[in-house]
Amino acid sequence: MSAPFYSYQPAKGHGLPHDPFKAIIAPRPIGWIASQSESGIANLAPYSFFNAFNGAPPIIGFASVGFKDSVRNIQATGEFCWSLATRELALPMNQSSASVDASIDEFELAGLEKRASTLVSVPHVAASPASMECKVTQIIQLNDMHGQQCDTWLVLGQVVAVHIQQAFLTDGVFDTAGAASIMRAGGLGDYFSVSEDAKFIMGRP
Repeated sequence: MSAPFYSYQPAKGHGLPHDPFKAIIAPRPIGWIASQSESGIANLAPYSFFNAFNGAPPIIGFASVGFKDSVRNIQATGEFCWSLATRELALPMNQSSASVDASIDEFELAGLEKRASTLVSVPHVAASPASMECKVTQIIQLNDMHGQQCDTWLVLGQVVAVHIQQAFLTDGVFDTAGAASIMRAGGLGDYFSVSEDAKFIMGRP
């Protein structure tokens, strides 16, 4: 006997109390993106549509629903930084998501110290266990299956420098569980945290 399924077509609505899409594609790593305006005002914002897309050269990217300050700054300067959001930094990460005027520095708003980057002018989060400096490779406005433009921009950047707090390197291996990175899930405010208990090892065939 086959298991029962709840099926729907997104274009016709899901018919549920909350859209399950983001809960199914979850948990998602957080793109805690720092950018800087041409006049030097820093911007810091978390994006849940974020991931790594290439290994050599390393390329990471995030998608912004709406042409927000992050995209505007990155388009103008060609640079951004990503910092790892952790359980310890969850509250300031959430505070940096506030919708504020472009003149507001979210580092200051969230009470976060900046750390100067080495190859880009954009600073990154000093307290984060790991940060990456990036140079833009592509900014793409997404299209739907009919070729109609979406109000969403995919920003891709090549990692040109990586910074790791030494405390999170164990025998030269980054301690993912020790860093306690957090990820976005479904619901109105659901997150998950990485822990050693959740780890399992499985070699490739």
